[in-house]
Parts: sequence; C-alpha cells; structure tokens
Amino acid sequence: MSKKALITGITGQDGSYLAKLLLDEGYEVYGLFARRTADTMWRLRFLGIDRQVNLIEGDLIDLSSLIRAMETSQADEVYNLGAQSFVATSWQQPLLTGQVTGLAVTCVLEATRLVNPKARFYQASSSEMFGKIREPIQDENTIFHPRSPYGVAKLYGHWITVNYRESFGIHASSGILFNHESPLRGIEFVTRKVTDGVARIKQGKQKGLRLGNIDAQRDWGYAGDYVRAMHLMLQQDSPDDYVVATGRTTSVREMCRIAFEHVGLDAKKHIEIDPQLYRPAEVDVLLGNPAKAKAKLGWAATTSLEALIAMMVDADMERVARE
Repeated sequence: MSKKALITGITGQDGSYLAKLLLDEGYEVYGLFARRTADTMWRLRFLGIDRQVNLIEGDLIDLSSLIRAMETSQADEVYNLGAQSFVATSWQQPLLTGQVTGLAVTCVLEATRLVNPKARFYQASSSEMFGKIREPIQDENTIFHPRSPYGVAKLYGHWITVNYRESFGIHASSGILFNHESPLRGIEFVTRKVTDGVARIKQGKQKGLRLGNIDAQRDWGYAGDYVRAMHLMLQQDSPDDYVVATGRTTSVREMCRIAFEHVGLDAKKHIEIDPQLYRPAEVDVLLGNPAKAKAKLGWAATTSLEALIAMMVDADMERVARE
C-alpha cells in the first residue's frame, strides 16, 4: 500500500513542490486548505498536479479541523509548511504571525499525537531564527537571535517540535531551511520581485524597480532541491534537525545584476533605493553549513544561483508576455 502524507501549506511554493515529489514517489497526498485564503491553486496547476492532490478544508489554528484532517488522511507523514511566511508582514501583523507561524505548530503536533503518534512529522524551521548572527557560518549548533516577529515565531515552532520529540517520542524533525526560491515564489519576496521587475522592464511595462537594502546577503537555493531534504529527513531511522543550504552567500545587489544581465540589461540603470523598504531590524548576512545534511541524508543543493535566477526570469518573461 502506498504511503499517505498530509501537507499544511500545500498551495504555497514549498507545499506544491513537495506534493509533486511525493506523488512521483507514489504517495497519496492530502493538503490542508484554508478556505479564507486567496486563490493560490495556481502553483499546483503550474506543476500539473491540482487534480492529483486531496484537499481537506481546515485551519492551522483550529485544532478540531487538524484532528479531522489527520483522521481523514490517515497520514504516515505530516509536513507542516503552513505559516505567515513573509518577514516584512510580521512587523505589521505580529500577533497573527505568532499564532499561525508559532503556536499553530503545537496544534499540528498535538493533532498528530492524538490521532497517530507513530506518524513522522516535519517542521519547516527557518534561517531567520539565526537573525543577528553569532558565527560567520551557521549550522545546527549556532546560537539563535531572531530579528523579526517571524523569526521569533519560527523559533517557538522549532523548539516545540524538539519538545514533542523528547516528551512523547514522536519522530519529529526540523529543517532549518535557508532562503529558497523558484518561479512559484510569491511576488512579495525580493527574488521574485526582482525577476518579475526585470521581465516588465525588458518588455516596456515598467520603468524602474524600487528596493530596500540591496547589500543584505543571503544563502539562496532552489525550492525544488530543498523539498527533497524534507522528504529524506522523514526516511531516517531517528529524527533530527538539519540545516539545508547551499553554503554560498550572495548580496541582493549581486542577485539583481545576475537577473538583469540575463536579459541584457544593466541593473544600475533601473534600481531605485527606497529607505521605506528597509526592515526595522535587519539580518545582514546568512550563510548556512549543510555538512550534516550531506553526511547523514546524502543531500546537496544541485541548482546554482545563476541557474535559479535564469529559471525565474524566463518564467516571468513568459507570464508578463501573456498578460
């Protein structure tokens, strides 16, 4: 019999790529779907799997619906990817972020424990937990110092996952994922904002691109690579926490140069710095060490930043041309 998986946040970037991976592996895939959210089914349609997944209506902060989702799916594996995931919004909606990104992790864990404590659980942790970095390269032992309500909420979700693992013996693992992008990334995220802007400028539909701190540095990978690490974590005999990253950091400025040059444009001629887009508390540099994931999971990023940005620009060029 095929394995069954329940994915919260299935209509998001990671949820869609993970659903595709699991379907290809022969899983029966269920996804939690909040009816109040905007139409995000476009990602599942983009991957051609919108008719292959089973959607269950529910909400991360409603334990009763999570219990029903567990009972309906009879999931062997639970992937908690749902969250308020945009860092900038977390300053505008800190309480909502705390509930959905933080406390809700307890709800999903509790539903798992009550219905099927033998199910394997994955929590989507984040490099934003490192925040004001204490070490130039971050790994599983680096001290956390989150610099946003989002990072603080993710840190709660991370530690409650560890607590349920130690308290109840649940096979619960956390992936501390560094920034990962794709053509399915939301338009509000800086990489997609840049690649969409490049496509519009190239096609004469936009004149310039307003950005904030372009000297911030991030470790960017491809979401399609990173969901493989999620799946691999739940195939291990013992649960654990893993940094998932490329081991290369790049500034927003350099990422912009790569994107604009892909269509023959000079980024310097089109970027406008807007101080209002700066974060109240910035995370200056993030650089992950994926050595543990490579050694224990056999995982490594396979898509370079240049290839990733080219993929995103090409997809946005097609989207803009169709508008």
